[in-house]
Amino acid sequence: MSTKKAYEQKQQAQLNEWAAQIKKLKAKADVAQADAQLEYYRQINELRSMQDVATNKLNEIEDASDGAWEDLKAGMDSARNSFGNALKTAASRFN
Repeated sequence: MSTKKAYEQKQQAQLNEWAAQIKKLKAKADVAQADAQLEYYRQINELRSMQDVATNKLNEIEDASDGAWEDLKAGMDSARNSFGNALKTAASRFN
C-alpha cells in the first residue's frame, strides 16, 4: 500500500469516528433543555462546517497525483487538528 493511500485511509477513519461523535452530541442536544439546546445546535453546526473543510481537504488529496499530495498534506493536518480540538471542546461542554 502506498504512503498516500495509507494516509488517506487513516484520515478517513478519523473523520468517520468524529462524525459518529457529532451524532452522539446531536442526540444529547435533542434532549437538552431549550435554552441549552440552542447553544448545542450552534456548536454542532460549527463542527459540521469544520468537518466539511476537513473532508474537502481529504478529497483534494485523494484527487492529487502521487507527487503532489504531499503539498496538500499540511492543509489536511491543520484542518484535522482544528476539527479535533473543537470537537473535544464541544464534547466537554455537553457533559
